[in-house]
Amino acid sequence: MARHRLSKKSRYIAAGTGAAVAVAGAVVVAQTSSAATVWPAQKTFTGRAFDTCTAPSLAAMNAWKTTGFYGGAAVYIGGRNRGCAQPNLTASWVKSVNAGGWKLIPLYVGAQPPCQTSANPEKFTAANAASLGASNALDAVAKASALGMKPGSPVYLDMEPYDITNKACNDAVLTYVRSFTKTLRAKTYRGGFYGFSSSSAKAIATATDRTDLPGNLWYALWDKQNTTTADWPWKATLYTDHSRGHQYLVNSKETRAGYTLTVDQNAWDGPVAIIG
Repeated sequence: MARHRLSKKSRYIAAGTGAAVAVAGAVVVAQTSSAATVWPAQKTFTGRAFDTCTAPSLAAMNAWKTTGFYGGAAVYIGGRNRGCAQPNLTASWVKSVNAGGWKLIPLYVGAQPPCQTSANPEKFTAANAASLGASNALDAVAKASALGMKPGSPVYLDMEPYDITNKACNDAVLTYVRSFTKTLRAKTYRGGFYGFSSSSAKAIATATDRTDLPGNLWYALWDKQNTTTADWPWKATLYTDHSRGHQYLVNSKETRAGYTLTVDQNAWDGPVAIIG
């Protein structure tokens, strides 16, 4: 299993089972919880993307781009639970890889659920879920902006597995996620969520009350299927407007153009960062 998050603790999943760029409209009603807001046009990427714990060197990124296999790359922009140092991840690096044709996917490893079994530097409680969600979102916006990722960009909140049958815990998660997402949107950043199809992503996809939930869902389902549709686990009408990502293979050691990286593979059809 991949070890990208939660201070390098092992990740787990409960039982359960080419590239093109498009531009969506400037008015994004689904991304707001109140009146419609005029947003920067969404930058959409459709194709294969990878994520890896530490952003690779610029030389590795340039070399991998020449092979044409991947077009997108996820980067961990912040959060106290981020598992790896990021010596390469600077505004200059972002600008250079963007100029080289990469589409970047910002990930933020925020506070984790109180019932989660992993030991993390930051967990929320039922009492502080709303306030911590807001402060984490403000930090995520600051981190994204410092890297040159402009308003209109998405930020994907990383939520690792937890027991969604624990109602008190799940309610706290939804409070935290809603607060995080609402705060992002107030700063004109699109809400995204990374989670597991058997737990954290399921909690978001199946929530009856859709108020202030993220408009983009990246689900971990390690079935080795490069698709965002054929194995979609929930209602077909959910997250249909270029708003899905699917992590389908993890810990894939790959050598491309002379550079070896261990990555997770993703099928992508959703928003990516708008680089200044």
